[in-house]
Amino acid sequence: MNSTAIAPIDSAIADVEDAMAVLFTRAGATWRDFAACVHPELQPAGYKILSALVRLGPTSSGALADLLFTDKSVMSRQVRWLQANGLVESHQDPGDGRVRVVAVTTDACSRVEHARSDNMEMFRDQLRQWPREDLSRFADMIERLGE
Repeated sequence: MNSTAIAPIDSAIADVEDAMAVLFTRAGATWRDFAACVHPELQPAGYKILSALVRLGPTSSGALADLLFTDKSVMSRQVRWLQANGLVESHQDPGDGRVRVVAVTTDACSRVEHARSDNMEMFRDQLRQWPREDLSRFADMIERLGE
């Protein structure tokens, strides 16, 4: 392939990178807003842990770290903070005493669901404006990008 054939694709890739940078910046702001709705001192990393626990149920700290691509020391600090603030409970796995299982408290679950509900409704309202074919294609593209 010659350099003139590469230039248009590189330009399109740069457009995708720019659009994703904006999307990730907005997502970061959204995580901060969600975290503040749950607890005024909650960090976005802690909110991500709570959100995962609401979705998955009780999960080991190691599995959460792997799922969220988080260093285990960061996970440990976040879980300690969440536990100290009554947002999670932690106990030994009955099947393996070396493993700590973390579970979201009922109060924290309610707070996370409340924080999500308003924003998710706005997001869904935006997507409802799109043609169904665009939504399907977008979902396919995101899945492909994540492979």
